[in-house]
Amino acid sequence: MEYSEDDYLMISGIQHFKFCRRQWALIHIEQQWNENEHTVIGELMHKRAHDRYITEKRKDLLTVRALPVSSRRLGISGECDIVEFHKVEDGIKLHGHRGQYKIYPVEYKKGRPKLTSEDKLQLTAQALCLEEMFSTSITEGAIYYGETKRRETVILDESLRRETEDIIKEMHEYFQRRYTPKVRAGKACNSCSLKDICLPRLNKTTTVKKYIDDALQEDLR
Repeated sequence: MEYSEDDYLMISGIQHFKFCRRQWALIHIEQQWNENEHTVIGELMHKRAHDRYITEKRKDLLTVRALPVSSRRLGISGECDIVEFHKVEDGIKLHGHRGQYKIYPVEYKKGRPKLTSEDKLQLTAQALCLEEMFSTSITEGAIYYGETKRRETVILDESLRRETEDIIKEMHEYFQRRYTPKVRAGKACNSCSLKDICLPRLNKTTTVKKYIDDALQEDLR
């Protein structure tokens, strides 16, 4: 099965979905969003990484920023913060460049390495797209954390690939059903940018959008 472009889901949504399925549904199905200090700092980091006017070539390394990627097989699309192309003896050919290269994706995050896997899953999804687009295999990538100012190597093993594909499949199922899970309050809610939209409703309504629409109607009366 292959997805049409109209059915593609955002790769960045994988992190939201792993963190909280309700948060993902509020953003990607109900189109709700709210900024907090975490999202603003993260956005500033990504703006720097996504400077499209910077493509660096240093000896045997080509660095490309904000590279659009997608997968028809998985039905996802997005942009890689940075993709490095390392010159090797046995790799892929790139138009306009001599020799052969291996692909090394790098994702930028504002904080520090997490105990949970959402950052690794997002990087893995990018690698799966790159593999499909370039007809190659990618064994590892890295996540750069702004707080520690260092890269963490991620081995793209079979377990990580399987978890990534399972989550993407589940995301498609939620999206097709237009399903927003009910509130499950926890410690993670304190750092969520949507807590003021999500938690006060506590399942009083079917969707947050309906609650907001009803509140606006009350103000107009």
